[in-house]
Amino acid sequence: MARRVSIRDVAAAAGVSVTTVSHVLNRVDGTRVSPQTRERVEGAARRLGYAANGLARGLRLQRSQTLGLLSDRIATTPYAGRIILGAQETASKHGLVLLLLHTGDDPRVEQREIRALAQHRVDGVLYATMYHRRVELPAELRGQPVVLLDASSADDTVPSVVPDERAGAAAAVGELLRHGHRRIGFCTNRDDIPATTGRLAGYRDALAGAGQPYREDLIVVEESDTAGGHRAARRLLDSTDRPTALFCFNDRMAMGAYRAAAELGLRIPEDLSVVGFDNQEIIAEGLHPGLTTMALPHYEMGAWAVQTMVELLARPADAPPQPAAHVVMPCPLIRRASVAPAPG
Repeated sequence: MARRVSIRDVAAAAGVSVTTVSHVLNRVDGTRVSPQTRERVEGAARRLGYAANGLARGLRLQRSQTLGLLSDRIATTPYAGRIILGAQETASKHGLVLLLLHTGDDPRVEQREIRALAQHRVDGVLYATMYHRRVELPAELRGQPVVLLDASSADDTVPSVVPDERAGAAAAVGELLRHGHRRIGFCTNRDDIPATTGRLAGYRDALAGAGQPYREDLIVVEESDTAGGHRAARRLLDSTDRPTALFCFNDRMAMGAYRAAAELGLRIPEDLSVVGFDNQEIIAEGLHPGLTTMALPHYEMGAWAVQTMVELLARPADAPPQPAAHVVMPCPLIRRASVAPAPG
């Protein structure tokens, strides 16, 4: 059996002391190690296949080097799964393990999973939701290191990150306005969630910024699925003064709008431009023509949440309390082929 590579082997290969290797590989704050030395140590560790004793380090720091990601339905949602990827990759960069638990939105399961996280002595919990919503932090998590991920709370002492629904919608409608569209219908969601109110506000912002009136008759409220999008689009497109463009609450509603346009013999984008929201790639790239849409910053939010937790855990116990960070993250516009200049 091959001998396990030790920290002394790494020190000898890098030409530095064992203490320097320990400081570099354990990411000890406040040490004076030049970038060149750090790179030499890390390169030697990689070449030799050195694996740091994370358990020993955790015991020394009285930490488990593990974070819990407690989610409602993210693990079963194809597009929100990028939250997990962003969190996982950032945790790995810091030498942390991410423990993923899925509650299925069942409060009883959630309590059981919180107990499981306590038994594993996780250093902190990322409390994540499948879509942007307001939550009440479970009593069992209060007083512990927690970061809200794709969620906000009335408790402003808990750091949180959410997508900028309002600015994202304004950018979506702005894309249509820049192509000369003035009658822009909005197929929106009936649920009372931050995305609904934020995206409606962004729609109105864009119209006001372009000097266009807000018209109630161009807004249709429906279920935020493909069937709801189809019904909403038919109501708008069956009118005598039909819109030349549709902004849809999400990509599933946009898929329903494509079907409505096809039934009426309208070509996308020649006769009707369509913009969605979410960048659910299996839909947005699968539609023909490809759907222009707003991407939710799932990966970036997951990465931010872990980085914020790392900084939270690094604060000395006797440090004065600092205001919790509450980040509203931009949603980028993903241009495909569903938008063209307004006809006529």
